[in-house]
Amino acid sequence: MGEYRGDESVRRRGCSCAKDDFLPDESFRSWGNYVRALKDTPHRLKDRVLTRSSDETELVDVKAQSQHEMKKSLTWWDLMWFGIGAVIGAGIFVLTGLEAREHAGPAVVLSYAISGFSALLSVFCYTEFGVEIPSAGGSFAYLRVELGDFMAFVAAGNILLEYVIGGAAVARSWTSYFATLLNHHPNDFRIVAHGLSPDYRYLDPIAIVVLAIICVMAIMSTKGSSIFNYIASIIHVAVIIFIIIAGLIKADTKNYNDFAPFGARGIFQASAVLFFAYIGFDAVSTMAEETKNPGRDIPIGLVASIVIVTLAYCLLAMTLCLMQPYKDIDVDAPFSVAFEAAGWGWAKYIVAAGALKGMTTVLLVSAVGQARYLTHIARTHMMPPWLAIVNEKTGTPLNATVVMLAATAVIAFFTSLGILSNLLSISTLFIFMLVAIGLLVRRYYVRGATTIANRIKFIVFLALILGSSIGTAIYWASSTDGWIGYTITLPIWLLSTFGLWLFVPQAREPKVWGVPLVPWLPSLSIAVNIFLLGSIDKASFQRFGLWTLVMIVYYFLFGLHASYDTAKEASRAKAIRNVEEGAVN
Repeated sequence: MGEYRGDESVRRRGCSCAKDDFLPDESFRSWGNYVRALKDTPHRLKDRVLTRSSDETELVDVKAQSQHEMKKSLTWWDLMWFGIGAVIGAGIFVLTGLEAREHAGPAVVLSYAISGFSALLSVFCYTEFGVEIPSAGGSFAYLRVELGDFMAFVAAGNILLEYVIGGAAVARSWTSYFATLLNHHPNDFRIVAHGLSPDYRYLDPIAIVVLAIICVMAIMSTKGSSIFNYIASIIHVAVIIFIIIAGLIKADTKNYNDFAPFGARGIFQASAVLFFAYIGFDAVSTMAEETKNPGRDIPIGLVASIVIVTLAYCLLAMTLCLMQPYKDIDVDAPFSVAFEAAGWGWAKYIVAAGALKGMTTVLLVSAVGQARYLTHIARTHMMPPWLAIVNEKTGTPLNATVVMLAATAVIAFFTSLGILSNLLSISTLFIFMLVAIGLLVRRYYVRGATTIANRIKFIVFLALILGSSIGTAIYWASSTDGWIGYTITLPIWLLSTFGLWLFVPQAREPKVWGVPLVPWLPSLSIAVNIFLLGSIDKASFQRFGLWTLVMIVYYFLFGLHASYDTAKEASRAKAIRNVEEGAVN
């Protein structure tokens, strides 16, 4: 997948907007070619489902599609602060109040701990991949290598959905806290379109302005974005420390008398939604291509950031519920209103300003990460290759950044936070589950090295892990007070993971840094992510299914044929290079 059409052709595509910038592949050269490609869909789909990419392809051949290299300017310190800046934002400052009041009560602190544990498991899986395949493609590149093109594309569609919806949710929350800072109701700065549904009628022009500013910052420089994020995150952490200390001064332990009013079901239901508050760390993995020493920097940066964030979230949630009875917590700006209710009205301005800074850094890191995902997807031609262009001057993916933030702005203009947060959690948990599966495949299956018997045993044990995890989630979602089902599903998960550990030898050892306790840790990540999916409402799953269907239709009409042509062209080019090198030798 290198520059197979010649340097001049690639350069010409990069600076124009002709048809070849978007559909340059053989299948789209004429209507006749396209019809023949559609007739060949079953064969091509089989090829793309069964064909796996390689580390070298993702790191060399695919990267060559962007014409210019991204600048290697980041260290573990940058990654750690990117992780903190990417995560601490709208989730903690908005959803904490909603989930404490509606689902968990003061036990919302346990909900954050559960979500944080799940996020940490996923961080470990991402870290090994990030070290072994330091690519801008993040989880898309990892899944292409381990699960093949088709599964990678399904994940890619949800990755893009995750970032667009996440950015939109944070941008709308930015408006809410900005209004609070100016002593206004959140909807005072929104335009009301009475003819639309209540979930879509509050139009948010401020969110669009904020996203436009973020877009310019993300385009200018990755290192510059890192410096801004670093400074803003330090201020943000200082505000969080202030909230915790000042809030505990106003604490009343009586507010914890009814600690878990909604029971365990409410705690896990809140945990599934609050996973939204941890979304963003996967964006850090997309910066591996711009990291000076991935083998050292990625593990330190990712793990340190998620541990710091989890501790901060638990302390903030505990403080909020000690300040106010959970029934009195405000759902729009919980921390600001809590300080006002405690008689410290002046503190709400510090809280609101800190929240705005946090949301700004979340938007910035999200913009940087989502553009790199889209860039790598476009490098494979599953999306138009025009989106893969890296600007020579700034070393950033300009086209992808603008397109992704434009889509984010459209969603942010119309859609309410409640719809966005639930849908976002589904996409993220689904992707994290796939990455954990991909890690098991990477460790236990290597073509040419894994015997047929070991491959069959691996598939059986993996199917049992998935089946038991899904069974546990379904039983949790459908049974209000039963327990018999767990005596079946949990032992199956335990025995299948034990069987994988005992009877199937690992086919690959990590070169630099590896996830500890394989297969237990990735298997637990799969189980926890699927379990949290079982706590999300039915309407969100319907929206998730509709989006996935749209992406699959796009794949069958365009992405499949473009990526098939690109892969075959790459194979031919590699064969020619091998012949030429052999002739020289």
